[in-house]
Amino acid sequence: MFYFTYYLSPLGKLLLVGDEAHLTGVWFEKQKYYASTAPEQMLKNDDLPIFTEIKKWLDAYFRGQQLPIADLPLAPQGSEFRQMVWQILCQIPYGKVMTYGEIARKIAQQTSKSTISAQAVGGAVGHNPISIIIPCHRVVGSNGSLTGYAGGLETKLKLLKLENADLSRLFYPKKRSCL
Repeated sequence: MFYFTYYLSPLGKLLLVGDEAHLTGVWFEKQKYYASTAPEQMLKNDDLPIFTEIKKWLDAYFRGQQLPIADLPLAPQGSEFRQMVWQILCQIPYGKVMTYGEIARKIAQQTSKSTISAQAVGGAVGHNPISIIIPCHRVVGSNGSLTGYAGGLETKLKLLKLENADLSRLFYPKKRSCL
């Protein structure tokens, strides 16, 4: 059985989805791919222990605390390729950014392939079902463009500011898009 609850963050309402032991989704209310991997049948449960743990984590995060994610019981649903991308996202340090191309090169090394498309990585990053906690907001274009955040570019910038990331080389693309 899957459950859901809501979390009122400083950046908007978040939908949390999970089973009794794992978090499977965190989405901003109006983001692209909202609840895309959430089951159709869910029960509302504001007191589920996993949700209590995640809400405490989010409270601390929005107070500016650097928190580990390795111990959180996350279970995002996606293809093997997407899982590989999301694992790399989890390794991006708080307040740092990585490019889609850098992630593509890491996956190429892990899979012994000569190249992996940065666009394919962008698709996987854009479909990350656990926003904020799996930090897809820390991925930028190779030229520093703040592109491709399903929760909106303004939200991406606010999250990076919260983490005191170096924003000096980052910019909004002329044509704004999200994957």
